[in-house]
Amino acid sequence: MSELKDRLRADLTASMKHRDEVRTRTLRMVLTEISKEEVSGSAAHELDDAQIERVLAREAKRRREAAEAFTSAGRADQATAELAEGDVLAEYLPAQLDDAELTGLVAEAIAAAGAAGPGAMGQIMKAVTPEVAGRAEGSRVAAEVRRQLAAG
Repeated sequence: MSELKDRLRADLTASMKHRDEVRTRTLRMVLTEISKEEVSGSAAHELDDAQIERVLAREAKRRREAAEAFTSAGRADQATAELAEGDVLAEYLPAQLDDAELTGLVAEAIAAAGAAGPGAMGQIMKAVTPEVAGRAEGSRVAAEVRRQLAAG
């Protein structure tokens, strides 16, 4: 079994003992999503840590999007609850790249490939994506690649 899944289960038990409702609700939800992922497809399989991180990242993104929707609808209470769940999920994800680190990685990939112009977008994304996996959202990476290719 993966270490991350064990950690999630142990933290769920601890949060239940401490009566931390937000953490308990969030961890139950993510463990359910992991279980769904494990039984989907033609055969049941155990997820490894990288696959579990992808599930966590997907759920964190859903929380951010829901919070934005609730905020724009004037439901600050619901938005706050979604953000709180997102914060719990973020504790289990790798640290996100800041803008300077992302800019540097994209610049290195462009220089290494000798790419120029918007036509090289796919080539650069293919080179950068494995380096930033789990540490930056794809849309953020794509925006930076697009910006640098347009400027260069």
